[in-house]
Amino acid sequence: MIGALLATLAGSALARTALRYGVTALAILLFLLALRRSGERAGRLAERLETTEKANDVQRQMLEAAAHRPRDRNELAERLRDGRF
Repeated sequence: MIGALLATLAGSALARTALRYGVTALAILLFLLALRRSGERAGRLAERLETTEKANDVQRQMLEAAAHRPRDRNELAERLRDGRF
């Protein structure tokens, strides 16, 4: 009985048209979901890149500050006296 019903639906032009539209809608839905997922992934990668760039900038500033620091206590005292510190 179920087989006869399925055979009748498969042979029906209306059922084939509905199946075609259903498959097309499913394909579009899957495409949109994949597009959304790839967009989220790209957003996470962009955020990670931005965080890494900020960390590198901070590290560069620390290295520049360390390069210009006084070498010893005497140089520190001289800078403080001259007002250059």
